[in-house]
Amino acid sequence: MKTAQSQRARYGLVYATLILLILVLATLNICIGSVSVPVSRIPQILFAGAGETNELNIIFRIRLPRMLMAGLLGGALALAGFLLQTFFANPIAGPFVLGISSGAKMLVALVMVFFLERMGSVSSAVLVIAAFIGALMSTMFILTISRYVKHIAALLVSGIMIGYICSAVTDFIVTFAQDADIVNLHGWSLGSFSGMSMTDVRNAAVVVAVTVLATFLLSKPIGAFQMGEEYAETVGVNVRRFRVLLIGLSSLLAACVTAYAGPISFVGIAVPFLVKQFLKTAKPLVVIPAVYLGGAAVCMGCDLVARTVFSPLELNISTVTSMFGAPVVIYMLIRRQGSRAA
Repeated sequence: MKTAQSQRARYGLVYATLILLILVLATLNICIGSVSVPVSRIPQILFAGAGETNELNIIFRIRLPRMLMAGLLGGALALAGFLLQTFFANPIAGPFVLGISSGAKMLVALVMVFFLERMGSVSSAVLVIAAFIGALMSTMFILTISRYVKHIAALLVSGIMIGYICSAVTDFIVTFAQDADIVNLHGWSLGSFSGMSMTDVRNAAVVVAVTVLATFLLSKPIGAFQMGEEYAETVGVNVRRFRVLLIGLSSLLAACVTAYAGPISFVGIAVPFLVKQFLKTAKPLVVIPAVYLGGAAVCMGCDLVARTVFSPLELNISTVTSMFGAPVVIYMLIRRQGSRAA
């Protein structure tokens, strides 16, 4: 009884901490910038629209959409990592490491160049579809390799190589783009939450909300799948169909992130690992919402660092997420190797 109570208390503490962290980061993202906005005025500006024209434009056209998008896409990226880790039964699997984000990036760059040269614009729906197809292409290639390569290190190296190939193709595409489009394409290909609009937020929110809801409804079969494919089959899970669902959902989440913000590294690996460590459980019903909140908090915090530390210069978001995520991944590898040796 005490164990169950202490476990529930741990869950409550982790969730409360994540929610509080998101609220603090949201406030800082709105307040801090070239034009400072006092915290006391935020409720008036957001809910009553009362403030100077300059402040209103900065908050509603620049900072608020960017902050919301960082939260939306950060959570989506972390959840995509969780699904891939469940699929491969390995904590090192993630959209960036396995080359899935790079595949989405490659096809989005190709579509952007094609539409920008011929029509001058491209809709967000087209970009999401292109990113989804690119992510699925990379995923299918990884699955094909995994049939012949059982060692996780070799599989990860294969994913990294796929990422390099896709990045090289993307750079080739960008090189032959028109000069007017190269700046936007280059900035997007490095990863950034800048330039977001409320329309982008609404469109991304629809895709992410549907996918997250579908993932949450799969909590029970995910829990069974974590126990092994044989166990999942004994409790009535159609493993073949379920694996397709996992890949489809993770690819759609990674595609949505890449289409809007470009490739973002290490969040999909580090956040699920840290959340499960803090919760001391891998139960999907508990972990899925926490992973989403954790991804949102990490990306909001990293984006704040990216745009403020060297202001007016802005860092690429992957530069900051790599500083956060790479040490976590190194620790994971060392810990995994140590547990095997023991």
